[in-house]
Amino acid sequence: MESYTEKILITGALGQIGTELTNRLVKIHGAENVIASGLDRWDKNLTSAGFYERMDVSNTQLVRQIVKDYEITTVYHLASLLSGTSEKQPLFAWKLNVEPLLNFCEMAREGMLKKIFWPSSIAVFGKGIPKENVGQDVVLNPTTVYGISKMAGEKWCEYYYDKFGVDIRSIRYPGLISWKTPAGGGTTDYAVEIFYEAVEQGKYTSFISENTAMPMLYMDDAINATLKLMDAPKENLTVRGSYNLGGLSFTPKELAEEIKKEMPDFEIDYQPDFRQAIADSWPASIDDSIAKKDWGLSYEFDITAMTKDMLKNLKIKLGK
Repeated sequence: MESYTEKILITGALGQIGTELTNRLVKIHGAENVIASGLDRWDKNLTSAGFYERMDVSNTQLVRQIVKDYEITTVYHLASLLSGTSEKQPLFAWKLNVEPLLNFCEMAREGMLKKIFWPSSIAVFGKGIPKENVGQDVVLNPTTVYGISKMAGEKWCEYYYDKFGVDIRSIRYPGLISWKTPAGGGTTDYAVEIFYEAVEQGKYTSFISENTAMPMLYMDDAINATLKLMDAPKENLTVRGSYNLGGLSFTPKELAEEIKKEMPDFEIDYQPDFRQAIADSWPASIDDSIAKKDWGLSYEFDITAMTKDMLKNLKIKLGK
């Protein structure tokens, strides 16, 4: 293994994944080796990284300059426009979700970067795939702008590895659940909202019907998986598009039952909205056996442990 000091740049460092991933990377590599970036102005409370750059990832010249100035070796490229917003601005979403990725791939091809992480999503699957235990190599048929851009990104990752040996690694994240960052209006966000409402109101109205199962992952496990993939020896990796990540699979009804174990008076009712159609087009569960075999993917949290941890931390956070 070649030895060098990792200098890490995180784009989208102030987002749901970025904030927690940055904290973990600082713990591992030291604040002086972690550079966070985002669109917000500098504020010392924004991030634990040693440096912060206000940066639009579409500004190719600026991004290249920052990579050069800090002698970056590794990029975690998280900046993107998410599913709901992408549907409202399709052309902008395509430009933002694909072009900066290509720019980083080019920098790696030129020898400016050693390693890149880029997240894909279960949004790549779309119509006509099996509902249960979706395999690594199913035909991708996304129906949203976000899913289309992620599918294209996966193919570019594969291409740059096959043609130029660029070491870029990727995970298809399911819905992510965290007590640190509130929900942002996505389809899987009921699984975050339900905990906030349980603690604050004692009841919740779900916009997803009671028996709709979707793949989810507790944020701690998502960060662990990301770091594990990035630490894996290059020769162990057999997937150069994006690895399936199954995590947990549960329905709103099953989650409500777990909450009731901790809070017996909790009540839930169901009023499905437009997000139900999106949820119906997604897989209910995912086969992640290749990630387990290639780089030792594992999970610490099942639905019971996640529910206890969410409620405990939210009660502290919300002063209940």
